[in-house]
Amino acid sequence: MRFRPLRSTPALDADLVTVTEPPAQMQAVVFDAPGGPDALRAASVPVPSPVMSEVLVRVVAAGVNPIDAKTRSGAGVSGQISGFPSTLGFDFSGIVAHSPYESHSFPPGTPVFGMAAFPRSGGTYAEYVVVPSLSLARKPTSLSHVEAAGVPLAALTAWGLVIETAHAHEGQRMLIHAGSGGVGHFAVQLAAYFGARVTATASGRNASWLRELGAAEVIDYTSTRFEDVVADVDVVIDLVGNVHDDTGTRSLSLVRPGGLYIVVPTGSWPDYATAAAAAGVRATSYKVVPDGGALATVGRLLDSGAVQVYIDQVFDLADAAAAHRALEAGHARGKIVLRVSDD
Repeated sequence: MRFRPLRSTPALDADLVTVTEPPAQMQAVVFDAPGGPDALRAASVPVPSPVMSEVLVRVVAAGVNPIDAKTRSGAGVSGQISGFPSTLGFDFSGIVAHSPYESHSFPPGTPVFGMAAFPRSGGTYAEYVVVPSLSLARKPTSLSHVEAAGVPLAALTAWGLVIETAHAHEGQRMLIHAGSGGVGHFAVQLAAYFGARVTATASGRNASWLRELGAAEVIDYTSTRFEDVVADVDVVIDLVGNVHDDTGTRSLSLVRPGGLYIVVPTGSWPDYATAAAAAGVRATSYKVVPDGGALATVGRLLDSGAVQVYIDQVFDLADAAAAHRALEAGHARGKIVLRVSDD
């Protein structure tokens, strides 16, 4: 049997962008110690050097996530930061600047999106970032870099919750709290796409939008107690926890015996497992897995139009503090993104 020789570059070479040699220094937003949004400041720092299978990416846009603000304030993953000043950020969309070898799946010039290994490496609030190869996927062609930067962490979290943990399927009854947020709006779409009957909690202004995304029912949490209008659900995806109005505790009473309760925000309800066991409900927390293969699947759903990303606000990198204030004010629909550099 004869084998065709492998190509030295992937089949999508036409998508490659011209790459210039990375500079020695780059612009980034850093913080010197935990604090409020004003702890973030612009700085010139060295461009990171990739090792082994890491890829160097020129960042065009970076997503802003609640874990970023928690970490900046001293919670989140701040305990794992090895030294300051530190650069925040997990999400990015950009252009590959350096690949680990010539026939790598993501050659220089490839538009990509994914998740950085922060805090083990520098974050994405910077002009360049090093990324594990397995945490990358090609950017969906239908999305701009700003749109793509709003996808990775939120969509992969939703994918892990809805598909890998809840095993969404036809006829399943699923309650999703905070359905209009970054993770929530992806979770609603994915659950509906795979056949679940979705009930979401959100403010009234987002009700019609969430129905367009696939929710069968939307409960305005500002005017209605969700336990008064929904019961006997198979799965609760709780993106709030007990940090607000005992959302987690109230949710357990709605889950059918043997059903599943999933709590997401870190530290939002330390005693959830004990309470769930007492209620006869299975329970688990969840942490996002930066899986490039799953992200590629999400990318195909985005390109097909089956799933959409909603960008609520865009800030320049230098205005990262303002982006954090907007995030912490709450009530954002979808995602907030930093514009880092030109496409």
